[in-house]
Amino acid sequence: MSKRKPIPILNQAIIETHCHLDYLKNSELETVLEQAFNVGIESIVTIATEPDNLAVVLDIANRFHQVYCTQGIHPHEAEKFTPQTLSTIRDNSHHAKVVAIGEIGLDYYYDHADRAVQRKVFETQLAIASELQLPVVIHTREADDDTLAILKNFSTKLPRKGVIHSFTSGLKLAEFCLSEGFHLGFNGILTFNKAENVREILRATPVTQMLVETDAPYLTPVPYRGVTNEPKYLPFILERMAQEKNIEVGSLTRQLTENARSLFQIN
Repeated sequence: MSKRKPIPILNQAIIETHCHLDYLKNSELETVLEQAFNVGIESIVTIATEPDNLAVVLDIANRFHQVYCTQGIHPHEAEKFTPQTLSTIRDNSHHAKVVAIGEIGLDYYYDHADRAVQRKVFETQLAIASELQLPVVIHTREADDDTLAILKNFSTKLPRKGVIHSFTSGLKLAEFCLSEGFHLGFNGILTFNKAENVREILRATPVTQMLVETDAPYLTPVPYRGVTNEPKYLPFILERMAQEKNIEVGSLTRQLTENARSLFQIN
């Protein structure tokens, strides 16, 4: 580990817009957050994925003033969605620390849940976001056509739109989402050798519609691939984004922070 490149310290504050802090043990959480704040991260959004962690992420957000959260059910867990889940998401989302409905969407790569159920649960949660006027955090993998079709039906009902996180989809979906006012989220995949398709989308995305994320504990960026991801590695993703966009890191960081504050209404 000592031979790896040191983690850069950012001169501008940045918001980590997508990670999963609930995977950490309580004994680890404070250390991970301290290390993230030490490299320049000012706020973190921790993401809900299943009925069992809706309360957990909200509790983490309540315990740390720089942490915010979402409420939603990931497509992998769509078959666990019940009327009680719907009620919990709706009730919890009135809390000041809840900044979006997510992580919601479609995943046809793993197919952990029936596709028809995924679509129904996705639509139900988009309706909640519309009702509560919250942005959405969308996961889509190998499901571009259905994601596009569903968003066409809901986009005008979402005044604050949202983000397609960890964007790995095709240009058609990217162009639609950007034209509708959504953001695209980019993470450590940008640094992977075989991810030129993602870098192409990044280069085509206006900086005003980008967000940066780690998706920790997943998708650790180069040069730390092979270890568990943490928010503290965000500067490596920012460096690659700036390189691909031919923008100075500080300038890009300021814009991305403004984007995140505006979308999630984080002060």
